[in-house]
Amino acid sequence: MIRSDGESSSPTARGQFDSPMLVALARAFYWQQLLDDGVVTSGTDIAQREGLHHSTVNELLRLTLLEPAIIQSILAGQQPRCMSLIWFQRNPLPLDWIEQRRVVDGFDA
Repeated sequence: MIRSDGESSSPTARGQFDSPMLVALARAFYWQQLLDDGVVTSGTDIAQREGLHHSTVNELLRLTLLEPAIIQSILAGQQPRCMSLIWFQRNPLPLDWIEQRRVVDGFDA
């Protein structure tokens, strides 16, 4: 699609919009807000409400700990091709944002 400024609005060649990843990010931040607001007290509470296994909820909640620039690249469809929801489930990133950036910068872009 071409925007009014003549630029393409499609994802870059580097990556594509990853729908499962976008849904996972949205759910994770929604659930984190429920926790922050005291609506629920744990990932287990969320799992019971959503009919999910508690480990699924807790895995997705880890996405809220990502460096903001990594989240922005995912939202823009510009993440490295190998960075998928399955990758995050199998390869937890360090909590430190600088270390996260080092891991991501090491991907084949």
